Amino acid sequence: MTSPLTPPSRRGFLRSSSALIALPALESLGFRRFASAAKMATPPKRFVFLGMGFGVTKESWYPDKKDVGADYTLPEGLAPLAKHRGDMTIIQNLANQYNNEAHWGSTFWLTGANRYAEPGQSFHNTISVDQVAAEALGHETRFSSVQLSYKGGDNSGHGPGLSLAWNRQGKPMSALTTPVTAFHKLFSDDSTPLELRQADLLKQKSVLDTVLEDAKTTQRGLTKSDREKLDEYFQSIREIEQRLAKEREWLEVPKRTPDPAPVEPDKSIQGVEEIKVMYDLMAAALQVDATRVFSYRQPLDSMIRSMGATITAHNMSHYQPGNRLEVSQQRDLKQSELLSHFIDRLKSTKEADGSSLFDHTTMTLGSNIHSIHYLTNCPTIVTGGGAGIKHGRHIVAEPKTPLCNLWVSLLNGSGIATESHGDSKGQLTELFTA
Repeated sequence: MTSPLTPPSRRGFLRSSSALIALPALESLGFRRFASAAKMATPPKRFVFLGMGFGVTKESWYPDKKDVGADYTLPEGLAPLAKHRGDMTIIQNLANQYNNEAHWGSTFWLTGANRYAEPGQSFHNTISVDQVAAEALGHETRFSSVQLSYKGGDNSGHGPGLSLAWNRQGKPMSALTTPVTAFHKLFSDDSTPLELRQADLLKQKSVLDTVLEDAKTTQRGLTKSDREKLDEYFQSIREIEQRLAKEREWLEVPKRTPDPAPVEPDKSIQGVEEIKVMYDLMAAALQVDATRVFSYRQPLDSMIRSMGATITAHNMSHYQPGNRLEVSQQRDLKQSELLSHFIDRLKSTKEADGSSLFDHTTMTLGSNIHSIHYLTNCPTIVTGGGAGIKHGRHIVAEPKTPLCNLWVSLLNGSGIATESHGDSKGQLTELFTA
């Protein structure tokens, strides 16, 4: 039991044989200094990357390229964002120079990698910008990052639920594919007794140690190619070790829930409502600092179906005058409505110092695809105060400016020193100058 002369740690608990309950902030037990520190501390930076997949309707989503600066005319497709125009930036002419296959668009949106960079290999990728941010911001949170996707959502839209995220070795990272799984991952405590969870982690660690030791004995006499494969394997093992270590660190810490607490989503929701619930869950998780980095691959097929469309998102993306164009424009409006709702949530959520969650979050909505599978001029909206951007403007960069220049700029603007990322050639300095 903690001595009354020794202030308890910030993770104070009451224990019983069947429960673990977080202590309230009792000033008599020494919590006053933590409360004061929390109010004085600068809220942490956060990142949210929202991938909308099949691009936009170029005729009604982009502002006129001649209409730049703060007094630009907001296009029809972005009309629902009018009340937030002073807090967002639209950027044109960004692209990934190596991305020349539209069906691989989302694969390289956050990486800017060259698929053919490795001789003799037909596919290569690198770390995504969200994971660069997670390496810097994820040490103090239960989850270093959280990847969201949807059932059936891979990089081409035809396979299992993968995320937008790629690790340091350029390998895809798994995702939570429904609001229900996201809700339980973020807010539900495991009902398994603590002792069993501890034993399970120890067992996983033991197996991992055995596998690692066996693998080390095979290093002698390997070819260069095999050594590279083994190095990649060791790195995967190290990542598992890091995950297990973080799980052990947080094993006895109850998950926090905001006030009011989120309600478990209905399993049947899809499309527009699914996206809205995912946005609400992200806002709630950021509020309680469960993680500081999110990426979300959105369910475009179910989204337009929930709006009454009878075509696929892929067919919609090949729009022409008529039904496909109408569906594409309706999709743009709904995307803008949903983003406006998300911004509202972040602005209304207050930090301990009186600022809002929005003030410390950098959020990007975009796609590697421009429109009708064109890969130049990636649609890009950046909002939030986390990176120190001078918002309220329409910026037209030089043609074929690397999209990764934006990622480098957002990282550095958020205090994460980064010289380069993907195919970057510098920073977008115009983001920070009025």
